[in-house]
Amino acid sequence: MLLRGKHVVEDADGNLHETRRPVSAVCRCGKSALQPWCDGTHKVLPERDRP
Repeated sequence: MLLRGKHVVEDADGNLHETRRPVSAVCRCGKSALQPWCDGTHKVLPERDRP
């Protein structure tokens, strides 16, 4: 999911992360190593496991 502009994203542990870029990618599949940010892992997941 792409966010444009300033946002605050809460991760699964309740930590708040402020966006610092004009466009930020947030993980939707839950498999990213950079939670809550997307690292592209969804591209290598089997079709049935993609969001």
